[in-house]
Amino acid sequence: QVQLVESGGGLVQAGGSLRLSCAVSGQTFSMYAMGWFRQAPGKERELLAAIGRSGGSTYYAGSVKGRFTISRDNAKNTVYLQMNSLKPEDTAVYYCAAKFSPTRSGWYPFQRDYGYWGQGTQVTVSS
Repeated sequence: QVQLVESGGGLVQAGGSLRLSCAVSGQTFSMYAMGWFRQAPGKERELLAAIGRSGGSTYYAGSVKGRFTISRDNAKNTVYLQMNSLKPEDTAVYYCAAKFSPTRSGWYPFQRDYGYWGQGTQVTVSS
């Protein structure tokens, strides 16, 4: 069983930065592609960034490209989301998700691809 635990959320002023972490336990982390999603009130959950199991392949949604960076440390079983230049519209609950990917090195674009999810961490950006 794979368990994901996010941390690093909080309240920040517009223009500020936060780094989210997602610690993964239970299986071989390097066999999993990872994604960061968010869900704002009244909106659907959206993929923000994704990374392949080795870290060599990444994806960013247009809304965060150039401001957010996804990375992973397979030795620490952790995936990160560095968020810079935060805006009030970035306010949401942020989730990390894992996709077992033993034979494919790329990232995955759809929520339905991911079989494991964290509990979410709140990010609030004040104006």
